[in-house]
Amino acid sequence: MPLLTDSSTASDWVEPDEVPRPVVAYGMASAMIGSFEIDMHCHAKAQILLVQRGALSCRVEGGLWIVPPGSAVWIPGGTMHAIRATGTLEGYAAFVAADIDVGLPQRCCTVSVTPLLRELLFRAASLPLLYDQDGASARLIAVLLDETAAAKIEDLHLPMPSDPRLRALADLMMAAPAERGSLEGWAKRAGLSGRTLGRVISRETGMSFGRWRQQLGVMLAVQWLADGATIQQVSADLGYESVTSFVTMFRKMLGTSPGRYMAERYAGRKARR
Repeated sequence: MPLLTDSSTASDWVEPDEVPRPVVAYGMASAMIGSFEIDMHCHAKAQILLVQRGALSCRVEGGLWIVPPGSAVWIPGGTMHAIRATGTLEGYAAFVAADIDVGLPQRCCTVSVTPLLRELLFRAASLPLLYDQDGASARLIAVLLDETAAAKIEDLHLPMPSDPRLRALADLMMAAPAERGSLEGWAKRAGLSGRTLGRVISRETGMSFGRWRQQLGVMLAVQWLADGATIQQVSADLGYESVTSFVTMFRKMLGTSPGRYMAERYAGRKARR
């Protein structure tokens, strides 16, 4: 499939489920995407979607995933999902037939991408749609599947509560992440007691209220940093009194500083055209 760019037309896109191949790959590069969202939809084929530049978010029922540069999101076949992207974007995806088991979970997850997997996705995206299934292209696809199966799962997932009161509260918190209100203060806005809010969010997300809010902060930080924001800007936008406090939280959650985290994902990743 040709690389989709800002000059591509609707006819350049071919629905992967309609292509009679076990794996279908494509790439997209846009320097002026601005902001867009693909509403809830699904494919019969599963997909692994790599972000090379920019950041994507993937929303499914019960969860939200942030995909920074150097990572990918795995979406099992038949999963209803919505995709949102902002700013400059470059990404590559492989759609995998339902009867192929690559060993990844039967649920959405983000995975880290090795240099080999990244190159395989680049190469696969340049193959003809109806590539030869007995030649070198087929061998490349086989290695791509093996490397996909070995991908390491990352923790960039935010469980979303199903309780309508908590979903409304979660939307408020995501819209105003700098508000550092207490558990009791947020509970009051949802018409709940602090104890009830803590109990319900723990039951529905598996996290304490404080842990859930920290996870939200980390995911927004990764997205904003990928969009070009500075650590100082992100710290302020998340309501931290100091950059040090923000960096400490980020390191606690992801095991490294925000600067190093993003540098590792951009290192050696030249734009492809």
